[in-house]
Amino acid sequence: MSHRPLTLMAVHAHPDDEATGTGGVLARYAAEGVRTVLVTCTDGGCGDGPEGVKPGDPGHDPAAVALMRRQELKASCEVLKISDLEMLDYADSGMMGWPSNDTPGSFWQTPVQEGAARLAELMRHYRPDVVVTYDENGFYGHPDHIQAHRITMAALEMTALTPKVYWTTMPRSMMQRFGEIMREFSEDMPEPDPAEAAALAEIGLPDDEITTWVDTTAFSGQKFDSLAAHASQGENIFFLKMGKERFGEFMGMETFVRVQDPTGTDVPETDLFAGLR
Repeated sequence: MSHRPLTLMAVHAHPDDEATGTGGVLARYAAEGVRTVLVTCTDGGCGDGPEGVKPGDPGHDPAAVALMRRQELKASCEVLKISDLEMLDYADSGMMGWPSNDTPGSFWQTPVQEGAARLAELMRHYRPDVVVTYDENGFYGHPDHIQAHRITMAALEMTALTPKVYWTTMPRSMMQRFGEIMREFSEDMPEPDPAEAAALAEIGLPDDEITTWVDTTAFSGQKFDSLAAHASQGENIFFLKMGKERFGEFMGMETFVRVQDPTGTDVPETDLFAGLR
């Protein structure tokens, strides 16, 4: 019998992504004695700089932003009790269509096989029982999220490992509630035009297509605090406006679609490690 602890590996694109969709499971499983490994693919250099300076504006220094966000990421990991942090440190590609997409050395410009080979080495080292990343559209179309998906799936093919594999998602019913809550906390927020509303309606999955519902309500305070650790990006983190109580009510359930499973466990399931313990 192996005494190696069960291991969860989450592959994310930027500092702060670990908190939004997986902060609850990272905190919950760490509390249950699972080894939690976070792989962050980019340096976050396309985030806001001090005093909210935006990428492309005078005074925005991607290298300085990346350094600041590295420290915030470490603080978030401490909050979530993450066992191991691995940073691939590719340059942040920015949002889809930004000039930074084409920057040599950006994650979006990195050959998939190159990034996958580096991630495969980490997988062989940590031997995760569960791997979590984004779907093929990066959940909402961000180039670095898409690339994180691509290198994760390619890395799995490079190894002889057979973990349970999950993609983060959100049920459409929750997306509808999210739109209502955004308008509640942003009184001056205009109604989205029909095209934007249609695009928002396509994010996530119908509720009956969600395979895995993990209740992390007891850890929502840690999840909120991990988001708050990314203080430099606070203007972009809408969830912080909700306060801990409302945040816990809305963000206490984390949902996934299971795409690889060697255990044969029935779905829907309520535990990423169902069938493994």
